[in-house]
Amino acid sequence: MNRLIISSILIVLFSITVRAQNFSTHKVKKGETVEDIADLYFVTPFDIYSLNPDAKTKLKPNTILIIPISKSKKPKITRVKELDGFKNHRVKKKETLYSLAKQYEVTEADIKKYNTFLYANPLRKGDKLQIPIFKITEVVEELKPTKTYKVLPREGKWRIAYKYGITIKELEALNPDMGEVLQEGQEINVPNLETNKEKEIDDRFSYYKVLPKEGFYRLKVKLGVTEDELEALNPGLKESGLKVGMILKIPYSKTYSLGEERDRINLLDSISDFSQKHIAVMLPFRLNRVDYDSIAGTKRSIKKDPYLNVSLDFHSGVLMAIDSLKKLGISLKVDVYDTKNEIGEISRIINQHDFEDVDVVIGPLVSNNFDRAATELQRYNIPIVSPTGSNLRLLDNVFQTRVPDELLKDKIIRFVRSDTLAKNIIVIADSKNQNIANELKQEFNGARIVYSRKDKEGKDSFYVIKEDIEQVLKAGDNLVFLETQNEGFASNAISILASLIKNEDLEEGIEETKIRLITTNYNNAFEGDEISNQHLSKLQFHYASGARVYNENDQSHFVKAYEKKYFVMPSNRAVKGFDLTMDLVLRLVSSEDLYASVNQSPLTEYLENKFAYKKKLIGGYYNEASYLLKHEDLTVVEVK
Repeated sequence: MNRLIISSILIVLFSITVRAQNFSTHKVKKGETVEDIADLYFVTPFDIYSLNPDAKTKLKPNTILIIPISKSKKPKITRVKELDGFKNHRVKKKETLYSLAKQYEVTEADIKKYNTFLYANPLRKGDKLQIPIFKITEVVEELKPTKTYKVLPREGKWRIAYKYGITIKELEALNPDMGEVLQEGQEINVPNLETNKEKEIDDRFSYYKVLPKEGFYRLKVKLGVTEDELEALNPGLKESGLKVGMILKIPYSKTYSLGEERDRINLLDSISDFSQKHIAVMLPFRLNRVDYDSIAGTKRSIKKDPYLNVSLDFHSGVLMAIDSLKKLGISLKVDVYDTKNEIGEISRIINQHDFEDVDVVIGPLVSNNFDRAATELQRYNIPIVSPTGSNLRLLDNVFQTRVPDELLKDKIIRFVRSDTLAKNIIVIADSKNQNIANELKQEFNGARIVYSRKDKEGKDSFYVIKEDIEQVLKAGDNLVFLETQNEGFASNAISILASLIKNEDLEEGIEETKIRLITTNYNNAFEGDEISNQHLSKLQFHYASGARVYNENDQSHFVKAYEKKYFVMPSNRAVKGFDLTMDLVLRLVSSEDLYASVNQSPLTEYLENKFAYKKKLIGGYYNEASYLLKHEDLTVVEVK
C-alpha cells in the first residue's frame, strides 16, 4: 500500500512538473510510431526523441512519452452541417424560437428556414413545425508540423534556428542534407509557426549559442547577464529552460556574437565635428616628491617612484596623440592634473575646477582613485575612462578599457575547443590555482592535472620534476595549460616541457611528442628574466591578451616620431596612451558623444590596442576586444 501511495505521489509531482515546463504526456498505443505521435501533437519526431532518447530504439505499448507543447501553427477545424431529416413538433404554451433552438441544438434561423411561415408570423401555440436534424462533420485542415523556407541572402543556420525557436541541431535534424553552408534561395524545412510567433533578428543585440553544461550561473559569469535578464530578452525561456544549441538574444557583444563579423571602423574617415573638444587627464605624477635640486636628483626620483615613471610614459603617448590629432585639424583643450595618488586630491581637483563642459576624462590609473573620480563626475554624466583598472565599479559613466580576465580565459578555452585534432590535455598548476585547474578539468573531461610539489609541512614548493610530467605525457599531440603567478614555477615547468619535445626517429624507435603550451591567465610570471623566450617559441606558447605585443622592428610613423622626440623606443604604456587618446578623441569627433560612439563605432583598432565597448544592462561599459597571441621564432605574433 505504501508503495502505491508513493507511486501516486510521484506521478502527481511528475505531472505538475511537466505542466510547469510546458510539456504534456502521451501513453503509447499498440502499433503507434513516433511519426504518428508527432503528427498527432504537431511536433517533429526530433522533438520527441530529444525528450525521450529511448524512443529511438523501441517504442513499447503503454510507455509514457513526454511531449513538448507544439509551437507549430494549429490546424483549422471547420464544422460542416448536412441535413439528415426532420422531427415534427407541436408548439406548446410559453415555448419560443429561442427555447426550441436550444432544445434541439439548432439555430433560430434553421427553424425559420424549414418553416417559412415564421418569417411573416410570430410563433403561436399549436403551430406544427418540422425541426431539421443535422449530421455534423468536422473537417480538419491538412497541416504538417513543418513548412518549406527559402534561405535569404547572408542567412546562416543560427539566424533561421533563432527565427523559428529551435536549436541548430534541431534544424539540422529537419534537414539532414542541408549542408554546412546555406546558399541563397536554398529550400529547407522549418517549423510551421504562426507568422506572429516567428522571431525577428534585432541588430542592436547579439545572439549566443548555449554550449554543453552551461547553466544560468555560467552564462552570468561569461556574458554578464543574469537569469532574469535572459528570460526578459527571450520570452518562453522560463518555461523551456536552457537547451544545448539554443540561440539566446543577449545585449550587444563583440566577443559573444553569432552575427556576421563586423568590420573594424577607421574613424579617420568618419570625422564630422571640428568643434573644440575638451579632455582632462588625471595621472599620479606625485610631482611634490620630485627632487628638483639637480638633474641627477630628478632622474633618481623618476627611477625610485613607479607611479611617476608610469605616468610619464603614459603621458608621452597622450602628447604624441594630441600632436597627431591637431595635424588632422581637430581642436583640443587638454587639462592635465596630478592626482598625487591621493583620494582627497581627486575631490579637490574636481571641486575646484569646472568639469561641466569636459567631454571625457582619462584616468586616474589607480582603482580606488578612479572610483572616487567616477562617483564625483557621475552627477555631470561625464564619461571617465580607465586605462589600466580591472574589476572596477562600472557606474553609468565608466569605460573600462582593460579586457576582463574572465573574457580572456573564455577566449583561450574556446580556442582550444575549436581545435578538432585529437590531443592529450594536461593542466599544470600550483596550489593557488586549484580552482582554475578544476574548472579546466570540467571543460575537458579527459584532462590530467599535475600540481606543484609540497614540502614536509604541506606548503607549496612551486616546482615539479620531469617524472611528474612524463607520466601524463603521451606520444603525439599534447596541449598543456600552465596556471601560475609564480615566475620560478613557470620557469621550472617551461624548461621541463621544452626538454620533453621529441622528433620521430624510426631507427631508435622514438615516437614524435609534440607539446603546445597555453595559459588562461597571462601575467608577469611569464615575462620574468627567468623565462626563456627560446623555450616559449619551441612550445608555441599561446595566450589571450587585451593588447598585442609591440614589435620594435615596426618602422611606423609613430615609432619614428616618438624616437625622434624622446630619443627612446616607446614602451607599451606609451603606446597605450597614444592608442587610447586617439580612439577617444576620434570617437568624439565622429559621433554625438562617447556614449553614442559605442554603437556607431563598435570596433576600432590602433597600434597595440583595439576597443569594442559593451554596456552592462545596469551600469557602464567594458572593453571586450582581445587578441589571441603566440610565441613563434622568438617573436610574439597574432593568431588569426
